[in-house]
Amino acid sequence: MTDTYRNPVLPGFHPDPSVCRVGSDYYLVTSSFEYFPGVPIFHSRDLVHWRKLGHCLDRPNQLPLAGTNASGGVWAPTLRHHRGVFYMTTTNVTAGGNFIVSATAPEGPWSDPVFVAQPGIDPSLFFDEDGSVFYTTAHGGAFQSRIDVTSGKFHTEPKLVWRGTGGQHPEGPHLYFRDGWYYLLLSEGGTEYGHMITMARAKSPWGPFEPCARNPLLTHRSHQSPIQAVGHADLIESAGGAWLAVFLGVRPNGYPPCYHLGRETFLSPLTWAEDGFPVIGDNGRVSLDMQTPLALQPATAEPARDDFTAPKLGLEWNYLRTPDLSSYSLDERPGFLRLRGSAAGLDDVASPSWVGRRQCHFAARAAACVEFRPESARDEAGLVVRMNEGHHYEIFVTRRGDGAHVVLRRRIGSLQAEVASRALSANESSRLVLAVDADRNEYVFSCGPSIDELAPLGSGETRYLSTEVAGGFTGVYLAMYATGNGAPSAHPADFDWFEYRESAAS
Repeated sequence: MTDTYRNPVLPGFHPDPSVCRVGSDYYLVTSSFEYFPGVPIFHSRDLVHWRKLGHCLDRPNQLPLAGTNASGGVWAPTLRHHRGVFYMTTTNVTAGGNFIVSATAPEGPWSDPVFVAQPGIDPSLFFDEDGSVFYTTAHGGAFQSRIDVTSGKFHTEPKLVWRGTGGQHPEGPHLYFRDGWYYLLLSEGGTEYGHMITMARAKSPWGPFEPCARNPLLTHRSHQSPIQAVGHADLIESAGGAWLAVFLGVRPNGYPPCYHLGRETFLSPLTWAEDGFPVIGDNGRVSLDMQTPLALQPATAEPARDDFTAPKLGLEWNYLRTPDLSSYSLDERPGFLRLRGSAAGLDDVASPSWVGRRQCHFAARAAACVEFRPESARDEAGLVVRMNEGHHYEIFVTRRGDGAHVVLRRRIGSLQAEVASRALSANESSRLVLAVDADRNEYVFSCGPSIDELAPLGSGETRYLSTEVAGGFTGVYLAMYATGNGAPSAHPADFDWFEYRESAAS
């Protein structure tokens, strides 16, 4: 008996998944780039329904992100468990390079970084049965050493063990052992529409590695599918002996195709063929609806609204780069999230007063209730739809002339314009609800005195916030923010609540 599930299993910006199993529990991490805290970690009992447990990198000394450009910071992680300890290794491409953190519980606390002076990106760990620990990075192919996992020191010098099959940008290496063979998995073709998964095997972890004659084992290049750019996989054996793969993919929209939700986490069962290599999905193809050999265990849905009554922000929230926590408060005015606008603005490679969450559905509504008293035209507070500092839309409260106004502004590369504004009434000036309604093609921005009294202000196309237009490796965030655009704001912005709801498909 099999159950049907829906891909992606982690929608929205959740790229480069890596997974491990402890008993019948599964744990997964994904990339986080310039956002803080970094490397979210999830738990599941069925590989389909995931609950966020926390982040592997939640302290500034673990995750220095000052001056990090969009899509810099923390790239692809690997998660492994060995003898009661979780290990996560990743690359901070902006500061420090490759490192390992460890914890005895997935919720943490996670250790300070142990750096590994091995060139390359996308590091992976493999714990062999004889106690050896192999460290593999992408550096012209699979570049590998044997290390001391507690110190990061080399037992052997790194060397190239497999270049892949000739596809560009070989990356995401993972080493496995099964039935007397060492299997080396690679992602090739670049994390774009030519992405693919390839594999080779050898009797020794040092090779020589013989590639599978059926490579690539997973790709959607030149394949008509709502899922594209599949690659960067990790394999897992279930407690019952079934095998599955997690991997990234994108769901393009429109023509020419573009995607703005980011690279997402997908799941596929796999089988082992007579040639000793896996068959992923339907002979290397996957679909939105698939069948799993594992019994599904649906999770409890998270509340749509955050009333900011908890002592800490929920796990769904991120800051932009390493935050100045003096700009944020949940206790100065209980039941409100207070943001103190700093000099940093939305166009700066900095950490403005900004709290955001991923957009995870094409059709969704984000709304927030804000109380803000701007003193000048520089002061603003509101909601932003962000891909990066050069591509974002925002609806915000500011001052124009003698009174408060609500303004819709769009930035697309070097083009920036306020496209709509209106004066606020006395009632709205003290308390205003801002909302963003999304479908596949458009964001519609509205405002009003309550969630039931919203009036549209304007709109913006989703494609201008897509990777094909904006570049980079991330996806859209929906965030509350406040800024003085060059100087600290005189008054804070108080957000009474924020809600995110999936809408009916459009």
